[in-house]
Amino acid sequence: MKAVIMAGGEGTRLRPQTSNLPKPMLPLVGRPMMEHIVSLLRRHGITDIVVTVAFLPNAIRSYFGDGVELGVRMAYATEESPLGTAGSVRNAREQLTERFLVISGDVLTDIDLTSVIAFHEKNEALATIALCAVENPLEFGIVITREDGSIERFLEKPGWGQVFSDTINTGIYVLEPEIFDLIPEDRAVDFSSEVFPAALEAGDPLYGYVADGYWEDVGTTAAYLKAHEDILDGKVRVDVAGFELRPGVWVGKGSSIDPSVRIDSPSFIGENCTIDADAVLGAYTTVGANTQVAERAEVQRTVIGENSYLGPAVRVEGAVLGRSCDLRAGSRVEPGAVVGEGCLIGAHAEVRSDVKVYPYKVVEAGAQVNASIVWESGGSRSLFGPDGVQGIANVDISPELAVRLAKAWASSFEKGSYITASRDTSRVARVLKRALMVGCNSVGVNVTDLELATIPVTRHHVRRRGNRAGLTVRLSPDDPQQVVIGFFDDRGIDLSESDRRRVERMYHREEFRRVTAGEIGDIDFSPRSIELYTADVVEALDLRRDAVREVKVVLDLSYGAASFVMPNLLSKVRADVLSINPYAQTPAMISVDRIVSEARVADTVRASGADLGAVIDAGGERLTLIDDTGRVLTDDEAVMVFIELSTIAGDADRVALPVTASDRILRVCEERGVAVTLTPLSPSGLLDTAASGGISFASDRRGGFVFPAFLPAFDAAATLARLISLLGQGSTSIAEIVDATPPMPILHEEVPTPLEHKGLIMRTLMEQLTEEGADLVLVDGIKVVSDQGWVLVVPDPEDPVTHLWAEGADLAASEALAAAYVNRITRMLA
Repeated sequence: MKAVIMAGGEGTRLRPQTSNLPKPMLPLVGRPMMEHIVSLLRRHGITDIVVTVAFLPNAIRSYFGDGVELGVRMAYATEESPLGTAGSVRNAREQLTERFLVISGDVLTDIDLTSVIAFHEKNEALATIALCAVENPLEFGIVITREDGSIERFLEKPGWGQVFSDTINTGIYVLEPEIFDLIPEDRAVDFSSEVFPAALEAGDPLYGYVADGYWEDVGTTAAYLKAHEDILDGKVRVDVAGFELRPGVWVGKGSSIDPSVRIDSPSFIGENCTIDADAVLGAYTTVGANTQVAERAEVQRTVIGENSYLGPAVRVEGAVLGRSCDLRAGSRVEPGAVVGEGCLIGAHAEVRSDVKVYPYKVVEAGAQVNASIVWESGGSRSLFGPDGVQGIANVDISPELAVRLAKAWASSFEKGSYITASRDTSRVARVLKRALMVGCNSVGVNVTDLELATIPVTRHHVRRRGNRAGLTVRLSPDDPQQVVIGFFDDRGIDLSESDRRRVERMYHREEFRRVTAGEIGDIDFSPRSIELYTADVVEALDLRRDAVREVKVVLDLSYGAASFVMPNLLSKVRADVLSINPYAQTPAMISVDRIVSEARVADTVRASGADLGAVIDAGGERLTLIDDTGRVLTDDEAVMVFIELSTIAGDADRVALPVTASDRILRVCEERGVAVTLTPLSPSGLLDTAASGGISFASDRRGGFVFPAFLPAFDAAATLARLISLLGQGSTSIAEIVDATPPMPILHEEVPTPLEHKGLIMRTLMEQLTEEGADLVLVDGIKVVSDQGWVLVVPDPEDPVTHLWAEGADLAASEALAAAYVNRITRMLA
């Protein structure tokens, strides 16, 4: 016999889970609810199935297809408008010419269908309704039967005063084709409220069979969680995918679980999941396929949708997370909360109990969500951050995104243009670079692939070859789980704000150029890029000057691509170099602790009597210096070293520094006759100034140093070679310069500020300071200069915080200045 699965319901009570997913497709332990129904039918020998669909029908069709993979044959009947339970079945009348069974696709059950069918045949009924006893029948239709099973009366959703039975209609029917005579055409008709009462009144044989087994109407979030618990407790017979690691703990194939993870029974982990160190999966936790749970995360009695990411120290209890959710470090979701598909919950944000966050919303970092987010956008995720397009590898930044991003970026270049591409030593960068190159080729742009190269070598190649632009992919130096895609213009410097907005606009609108097969771009290689880079560094920075002494250097290469650059470059200066942590295929190459590296280099400098220690980051852009006593220099001390040595060599005319530069540095520059140009805090602001001409040296106070005579961008290798050259021309040591440098007590504070209040805070502060007649510098944010020192207030471009820097005569004065403005901003927010 055939079966009809009714799968047209919208599941409004389960929103936001069902906002963009049909209720029958909601997962139960890793499989759609309706798949469990198909398995039940197959177990009872029913393999011909007609599915009635209405809401988002393609989601069901695309998943089940013709049913062959599940061992059944499936056909579909689509409702153009809602037809009710009986109307939807009548819509499939042409395929139902013999006795058939009707069952809902959005319930969880293991009722013995064979017994229901046998009972129907024995009584030669027109319709047999499978009944089930429940504790609370108020939300269901009660069916009262006689001793022989014939139906006496129906009672739809009664009050307690009307409850004379606890046997309810499960929505499972065995029907004869003659039932269609009682179903009007072309309007919504319901079985329980119209068809069955009409059949009863006409005296047709209607029977109710109290079936053995489990039945649950998964109609609410609480019922959805309970259904998972009952499956894990073995109260209902369903097929659980995966193998049983130990009693009550199921794990799907391809999943990786750190030995330190605690998994309480019962729990379910889907296929290809990653559970990192010290995570806790409490009892009744269900983890969807392709999900990553980061270190120290804790999940209790929660259902997590597939392709989700839970960051470090996340806490989730008694909640439901939809597909592709992204919970950042330290965020929390409380019992009863539901987070819809594709939502981002920012770091340390809290979603309170029973709150519903509808799909694709963004909860800002640190926010406390006490009410449901339905229509509000909740903010939008910007593609570009300060260093480029940055996000968690294979969570935020996937190969699919990389292809679309490259197409949006390269579509504005002329067909046949060349761009330069490179990557770091990580595997994820290799995968994403290939995806980016595919995107460029698909819009008719050629790629020169440098393969493994530092960021400065990539920038230099763009400029020297005259390419249209460049890109590079690498892991973030601050977080080995994050990847950064950097884009450069034809000058080899970061894209301007307007260019970034243009790329984002084209990305979101999918305004990609399409070219013919003959216009697809090509890929070539540049084997001499490092040699050309080295020659130009030597020429531009005059490294051929005769040194009076050899400089002994301890150099940490952070397992990065600088390992291929430094041997060539250091051979051009008079140096004795001990290199550690060169490029190698080791796990450490994607997890470098910079503080540990600095301490190791400092110990080696002291032990070896070296003149200098240095740590170059994996990207080859940022440099940390250690003096000859083993002291790790602050960024301000390193800037002072370059200014002093360049002044001695007569090479410093004008320097560019961010607006947070210490007054002590500005005073020294004035004494040495060196002009200073203050720049915005963003890297692009500093590099634009460095590229504008007339600048001999620049630094961003974050380990980035620029010598525009060679390249108007950060370059740790060229910077180190320049420093060795300067040290080799005299007898001054770095320690002597640092000892003579006055303290620079700059403090940095962050004031939590809702995104919608940032502009108001800055406007109000500007009005107040103008009325007070304060001395203001408006290079970036608001800098207030007074006799006590200076304070800079700048809203963060992405996160809900306001940054504040302060420098006074000493540390106590800096603390007092910072506290005064923190209180001032806090009062404004209040």
